Parts: sequence; structure tokens; C-alpha cells
Amino acid sequence: MAFVLQSVLQAPQQLGALPAHAEADTDLMQQVLEESGKFVAEVVAPLNRDGDEIGAQWKDGAVTMPPGFRDAYQAFWQAGWPALACAPEDGGQGLPAVLEAMLYEMLSAANHGWTMAPGLLHGAYECIKHHASDELKARYLEKVATGEWLATMCLTEPHAGSDLGLCRTKAVPLPDGRYALSGTKIFISGGEHDLTDNIVHLVLARLPDAPPGPKGLSLFLVPKFYEDGTRSAAVCERIEEKMGLHGSPTCVMRFDEAPGWIVGEPGKGLNAMFVMMNAARLHVGLQGIGLLEAAWQKADAYSKERRQMRAPGGTAKAGEADFIEQHPAMRRILDAQRAWIDAGRVVAYRTALELDILKHHGDAARREAASRWCTLVTPVLKAAWTDQAFHGASACLQVFGGHGFVREWGIEQIVRDSRVAMIYEGTNEIQAIDLLLRKTLPDGGAALLTLLGELSADLGSDEQAVRAKSQLDGFASFLRERLLPRVTAKDATADLPHWLADDFLRAVALLLMAWAWARIGATPGADTARWQAARAGFWRWVWPEFGMRVAMMESTLAG
Repeated sequence: MAFVLQSVLQAPQQLGALPAHAEADTDLMQQVLEESGKFVAEVVAPLNRDGDEIGAQWKDGAVTMPPGFRDAYQAFWQAGWPALACAPEDGGQGLPAVLEAMLYEMLSAANHGWTMAPGLLHGAYECIKHHASDELKARYLEKVATGEWLATMCLTEPHAGSDLGLCRTKAVPLPDGRYALSGTKIFISGGEHDLTDNIVHLVLARLPDAPPGPKGLSLFLVPKFYEDGTRSAAVCERIEEKMGLHGSPTCVMRFDEAPGWIVGEPGKGLNAMFVMMNAARLHVGLQGIGLLEAAWQKADAYSKERRQMRAPGGTAKAGEADFIEQHPAMRRILDAQRAWIDAGRVVAYRTALELDILKHHGDAARREAASRWCTLVTPVLKAAWTDQAFHGASACLQVFGGHGFVREWGIEQIVRDSRVAMIYEGTNEIQAIDLLLRKTLPDGGAALLTLLGELSADLGSDEQAVRAKSQLDGFASFLRERLLPRVTAKDATADLPHWLADDFLRAVALLLMAWAWARIGATPGADTARWQAARAGFWRWVWPEFGMRVAMMESTLAG
């Protein structure tokens, strides 16, 4: 992690140029990473098994978290971890967003269920900070920034799923300036628990005179407890029985005329909530990387200690079996997943760095480039790496053979827990539609073509860089000459780009990986076996998918 941050991406030099992070040097970053790893390993990771097997328990509207979860969370916020990247004036430490991102990657790898609780905190903090009234900020901003109180994002309703425009929850004005909220929300992570003394619910709802559809939505804040100690009418009806992620309560929340305050302007609820959703998508991408890392670590360790049959070219003595890692089929699995993890870190950490640059850089053109990166790369990161977390964890289970299918080794929990990340914060198919139909087609591909050009120009002249540059430039030509003219032609059907979207996003993800591996390969210190095996794994067993995705798009374009 440190090699990617400090050597490949040269984060200390980039951040040191920003006045807000002038003191974020290599030593500080290393110290934060090491202390993060220590806390996660010693406090959070040991709770993972009980979180899965005992799980969150619901009774009479109250949720009791698994043993040790509350104590760990209290230690977490009191040590200042949730406030890592929040502003000092709000009770935060003012450190770079990339350090927070790396912390949450570790947390997700160690205990996905526990990490779901603080996972929305920073998004809620940004939402309140930029959209709430001064009165609301005075009451809630510091509590959320520090993590003393946890927050939820109440969007989804039983009849609507991802179609937020169908939201029916009502908000009726009250004489005291508040609003009475009535409606039911589902799939609310951490809607009720005993980790903190209060929970801040951010709820999408409609005012009485609101127009139908997304433009009629407003955002409201409803706490679990008000300042006078009375409990709000935000009721947890039940928690879902799930395939995995048992340590995180996924709640059905009912609001029975629960008084709350509006956040931002009427009818601008999605604008305010988008701050939270975009932050969540980056963190979900990091969940994918962390979960795949956890699966790889288990499989890699097992492959080094378990002997099975004679491997071609193996080194075992006569009458003995070779270690699993010596079998080509297993080496291929491990190296391919390692390729996804390492490249994913380059892409994710770069995205977090761009968020800092977007917020603090003095040059408008550089801020525009940062915004372009975050806009285009975030849906790719969320979709491609959560997809790989599940499929890659399943591949890592294969390394264990029959032992992977039983609970003893813990790999089957990662397979179950990782599956949900492909669904929430906008399904991966919605991310693909977002990338192509909302972020590429409206400007005629200009932003994406600029990004592809920047990625190409960023690379040197070594063999790997030349190969990656060729593919980046080739895809730019495909986009300009084939895809854009065809989908905008007069005889093109309205659904054509929708058929293309999933292959399009996957192709962009593979291009980002090619750029990432070219960057890694050109970095001093990457000539060790550890990096060379994963880089070879990328070009041999991951990259060929790119040609398949382009061929599938060509087939779709041809009709």
C-alpha cells in the first residue's frame, strides 16, 4: 500500500504542493498507515467471525450488535479515526482523503460487516457541511465528523428499488419550522443499532406540493433522539435475513410522522444526497479491493502450506507432494487476482488524491482535470472492482479445494459478504449506464477522450508503457470513429447504448489497469518477483478480456 501511494503515485510530492496538506510528508503518511493497520488488525479483525455467525439481533424495534462491536466502535471514534479527513474546525484532523480511503480499504478487508457502520460517515459529514443550515450544523456536524454519532442514508423504498423518482415518503410542514416525515424505507444499513448513543437519518421525501419524479425530492434530517432526550418516530420494523454481511443490520425503517429538518433547498434533495452517494461509491470500490485482498491473502497463505499431488516441475522429494502454489492452475488464479488488487489500489488511491486536489489546488485547470477524473473513474471503480471482489474471491476459494467450501478457513464468508457490493450504491449495471449515457455521450465523448489522452501522455517509453499507450490511443479511436457515430446516427435505436454499457465500462476498467501496471512497472523497486508476477498475470490472464469486450461492442454496434 505504501509503495503504491508513495512511489507509484508520488503522493507526498502531490499533496505537499497543496497548502492544506503541506505537512503530509512521507513520514506522516507512513505513520498513519502503520497505526491504521495496527488498530484494524488488533481491534476490528478479531470480531469478523462472530459478526458473521452471531450477527446483528433484532427484538422489539431494537438491534443488538454482535459481541465486541460496540466496544470496538467506541475505541474507533475516540481514537479519532472517523475524523481523519474532516476539517479541524469541525473536530477533524484535516488529513488527506487518500489516507481515509486506505484506512477503509483495510477495515473492509478485516471486517466488512463492522465497517458498514462508519462507512457512510464522511459522506454524511460532507452533505451536512455543504447543505445544512447553520442551526443544523451546530447540532450535528461535529458529532458526525468525529463519529460520536453514526448516520444513515434513507433512499430506497419497497416499491421503487433504485428508481428514486418513485419515492412516496411524505414531509408535511409543522408550525415550528420542522417537517413530519411519514413513509417506509428499506435496505437501510445501520438504521438501528447500539454502537452509538444517537443515529442521524438523512431521508429523501416529498413536500405536499412537490412535482412527481426526481425533481420533487427534498432531503431531511431525522435523529434517533432529539436534544431533549425524546426518541423520534423512526422505527426499525425488522432487519433482513441476508446471504452474507450478517454483522451489519440491514433495516426496514418506518417513519411515523417523525419530526425532522430540511437539509438544503426544497426540491434539491438529490443534489444534496449526491455528495453522500458519490463518497459512498468510492468507498464501495475500496470495499471491493479490500475484500479481494483478504481472499487473496487467505488463498496465498494456504497455497504455501498445503501440499497436494506432484506439480509439473515441482521440487518435492520423491514420495512427497508439492505445495499448491507450485501448480500452474493455482499460480494463475493467485497472480490474476493480485493483478486486480494492485492496479485497483493505483486507481482508487489516485481517485482519492484527485479529491484532495479538487478541493485544495489553486489552479482552475488542474481542479477541472481532477473533477473529470473523479466523475469518470468513480463508477468504473465501484462496478469493476466489486464485480472482481466476488468473482475473484470465488476463484480464491478454488485454491482451497473442498476446504474452501467449509467455514473453518473463512474464505466462504468473503464470497458471501462481497456479493452485496455489486448491488448497493447503484447496481453495477446502473454504474455502466451512468458512465456511458450520462458522462460520455452528452458531451460527445470529449471528457473521456481527454482523460484517455492524459493517461497516455502520463506514461513513459518503456515496453509496458508503449503497449498501454497503444491500447489507450486505439480505444480513443474506436470511441471517436465507431461507437459515437453509430449510437448518435439517425437510425440508431434509443436502447443501443444501454446494450453497450456493461462492456464499455469493463473495457475502460481494463484500460485503467493497463495504465496502472505501466506506472507500477516504471517505478524503481518494482523489479522484484512480487511485482513482476502480478504484472505478468495482468498481461497474460486479465488483459485479453479487453479484446473480447471491444469485439462484443463491435457485434452490438453491427446489430
